[in-house]
Amino acid sequence: MNSHRHDAAAAAQLESTRRWFFGRSATGIGTAALATCLAKSGLAAETPSSGGLPGLPHFAAKAKRVIYLFQSGAPSHLDLYDHKPNLADQRGADLPDSIRMGQRLTTMTAGQKKLPVLPSITTFDRHGDSGATVCNFLPHIAGVADDLCFVKSMYTEAINHAPATTFVLSGAENPGRPSLGAWLAYGLGSDNDNLPTFCAMTSRDKEKSCGQLFYDYYWGSGFLPSKYQGVKFRDTGDPVLYLSNPSGVSRDLRRGLLDDLGELNRIKHDAVGDPEIETRIAQYEMAFRMQTSVPDLVDLTKEPKHVLDMYGPDVHRRGSFAYNCLIARKLAEKGVRFVQLMHAGWDQHRNLPTQLEIQCRDTDQPSAALVHDLKQRGLLEDTLVVWGGEFGRTPFCQGDMNAKAYGRDHHPRAFTVWMAGGGAKPGHTHGKTDDYAYNVAEDGVHVHDLQATILHLLGIDHERLTFKYQGRHFRLTDVHGHVVEDVVA
Repeated sequence: MNSHRHDAAAAAQLESTRRWFFGRSATGIGTAALATCLAKSGLAAETPSSGGLPGLPHFAAKAKRVIYLFQSGAPSHLDLYDHKPNLADQRGADLPDSIRMGQRLTTMTAGQKKLPVLPSITTFDRHGDSGATVCNFLPHIAGVADDLCFVKSMYTEAINHAPATTFVLSGAENPGRPSLGAWLAYGLGSDNDNLPTFCAMTSRDKEKSCGQLFYDYYWGSGFLPSKYQGVKFRDTGDPVLYLSNPSGVSRDLRRGLLDDLGELNRIKHDAVGDPEIETRIAQYEMAFRMQTSVPDLVDLTKEPKHVLDMYGPDVHRRGSFAYNCLIARKLAEKGVRFVQLMHAGWDQHRNLPTQLEIQCRDTDQPSAALVHDLKQRGLLEDTLVVWGGEFGRTPFCQGDMNAKAYGRDHHPRAFTVWMAGGGAKPGHTHGKTDDYAYNVAEDGVHVHDLQATILHLLGIDHERLTFKYQGRHFRLTDVHGHVVEDVVA
């Protein structure tokens, strides 16, 4: 009997020791994430404030930060940048089978008896010393053409909006992977302790013609610790949720509550080693600091009139694309690593003749102003601006082109994006499509190639930025992607 009791006690002690060992070991997993916050309160040794992974960047970076102007709904490359004057003579003719090559179509056009060629509904000119072709609906972007690097040979596999957008922003069509901004927050850390490393803003066309939704996972952290997810700025109420203190709660009282709550969370973390507890502590601290940093950030009264005028009249409407572009510049100025602007309204299946011009008018001036504003402040050199959507639009018409309402369907085989600053080659056009702007003809750039190139400009080898999850080392580009050296300055 005594022997049995001794064995049971020994087993219990061993299990207790195992729990202690794994709990204490797990505590070290996310210690780096807490270092900045703890150092500020005297609870840890002095550490670099930027965070990030040891050894990053892997090599000298050309860019320090990214502003992604994501044009949700897929802009028509054929009407904006990829000029095909020969299609004027093909108007109404059926798209040749030799061009389509059996590509699957969406359910919206798969049943059409014909796929009539629809030429550009805009006119084009060459602009700047580079001679870039830009449509007449984008006069301001045309004005900064020599600062832009056009990639006219993008392609993807996804044919519907949500999977395609998820693919561009996370490297996979299914939700659950970390977004590009989360990868950068994890790998490179922050240059500002008073603002999030990764910020997201959304806007849509004033006519609300586009039904595309913005899902939180577009700026999510996936399987990375949730402290790396994007913080969304809102267009009503507090710019960030729960920024204001509740009625009757002073800032000093809130500080005391956070200190006590942080101590309780640290006790719990020491016991169980859950890295999400560290996230909770860090996010509470960030929220407290944002009470002073965010109101100053969104205050436009200190901006000179000529700067506000540069972004256009819509800059005064909170939540507009113009307003968000100006806030993006201010975030970049304060060292925020990744700013993701998402603007809906480009899904023009039945309203191309009317909505394309309106959409261009809403986004053209702010996009160009952002490039110019960064440049005049000396920020464009190390800020990479990316403009583009999830795929392109078909060169054939959806609906009856002789009616008032018609448009273009989704097209993953070819589309255009442009980049500016941050080491992208200015005044350069990379790749080309065939005579119908349907297939890539030269120097194709896959979505994973674009992602690899963005990381490269930030000094990151895309094959070496990984995170182990469920026994596998994941990366943004999965097992694909090549840096497009030709677009690097």
